[in-house]
Amino acid sequence: MSQAVKCLVLLVIVALLFVTELIPLAITAMGGAIACGILGFIPASQVFSGLSNSTVVLFAGMFIVGAAMFYTGLAQKIGNGVVKVSGTGENSLMFGIMVVTAALSSVLSNTGTTACLLPVVLGICSAAKIPASRQLMPLAFAAGLGGVITMVGTPPNIIANGALQAAGIKDTFGFFEYAWIGIPLTIAGILYMMFIGKRLLPKAALDADQEIEQEIEAEEKGSTKQWISGIILIVVIIVMAVGDEIGLKGVVTLEMAAIVGALVCVLSGCLSEKQAYASIDWVTIFLFAGMMPISTAMDKTGAGKLIATWAVSIMGGSPSPMIVTSVLFIISCGLTQFMSNTAAAALLCPIGVAISKQLGASPKAVLMAIAVAASCAFASPVGTPPNTLVLGPGGYKFVDYVKAGTGLCVVSFIVSIIVIPMVWPFFPGK
Repeated sequence: MSQAVKCLVLLVIVALLFVTELIPLAITAMGGAIACGILGFIPASQVFSGLSNSTVVLFAGMFIVGAAMFYTGLAQKIGNGVVKVSGTGENSLMFGIMVVTAALSSVLSNTGTTACLLPVVLGICSAAKIPASRQLMPLAFAAGLGGVITMVGTPPNIIANGALQAAGIKDTFGFFEYAWIGIPLTIAGILYMMFIGKRLLPKAALDADQEIEQEIEAEEKGSTKQWISGIILIVVIIVMAVGDEIGLKGVVTLEMAAIVGALVCVLSGCLSEKQAYASIDWVTIFLFAGMMPISTAMDKTGAGKLIATWAVSIMGGSPSPMIVTSVLFIISCGLTQFMSNTAAAALLCPIGVAISKQLGASPKAVLMAIAVAASCAFASPVGTPPNTLVLGPGGYKFVDYVKAGTGLCVVSFIVSIIVIPMVWPFFPGK
């Protein structure tokens, strides 16, 4: 049995454990990473490399910055203000949250956007007396959808453009060209969540939220500390958004901005050191860290490529461009539920270019489908950092993502197959 096949078997086992939750999700993820080292898929030195990944540091920092807004009472105050404007209707709140999130994530990091808005949304839910589980998954999904709108919104978009350049094609994608599919996709996603997806979300109130609220009530809600925690969050967002433009590229990273913000929160007394440690969701940290080596193993062993090659082979000798686009979308969407979206796009884009050339078709439609699908990691909490980030605060189980996210993947597929060939014809000029 080849290493690629062994890796696929391991992936199936991990997926089954995720869905059934026979053991905790974090233990499954870390156990999968250890298995990758024991089986020789990756060097033993890389088994715990996920814990040193910069995204893990970003998670920890933003958990603390967000918690500061709760402990000072600012999140609740913002929540009360939003509720006064939009009311307590689940749909109106969901619409506002998803629109704002999608707009921000189109030009900012999806992970950073979700991390910054997480405490605000929790405050809104508290003020509206709505379980956080009803709004946090829409928040994460909107971050993924909004990222499709521009070239810098998500890594797969950049990879698709790079694949065109590598193939010597001068007609590459423009910065806002992705909006032709990104905006319809975002609109369809919001409508889906408001009318269908919400029916598949859990409704149980969270003990963690209640504990936080009780702790807040026991504290003084001084306006000075509220202002300080708010200013810290705003500064962190600004640095994340325009750091490169103001000369901070290579000097202050997203992770550094988050950690500095967290340190200032503690030093200014917005929350205590003990509260800062307690605010970090360690399930999220270990779940993400454990999946990083598994994703690497899929790439290194060729397991991902094996899936792609097998699926392409069943299309026959001379498939139509529409079939190729549909199949590659499904493969990309499937892979990105367990691989990083960057890895999925990097794996499939060269295959898409090669097949398109063989058919004499323009590769732009195929590559756009691959890139969009790689951002549709909605059916798994480990497919993209925003999904992982809301897992703990939302009190979600793996199956909750499968229930609500699978339908959104289907909606994204339908919208993409309709819109992409219209904007980027397979045979332009004919």
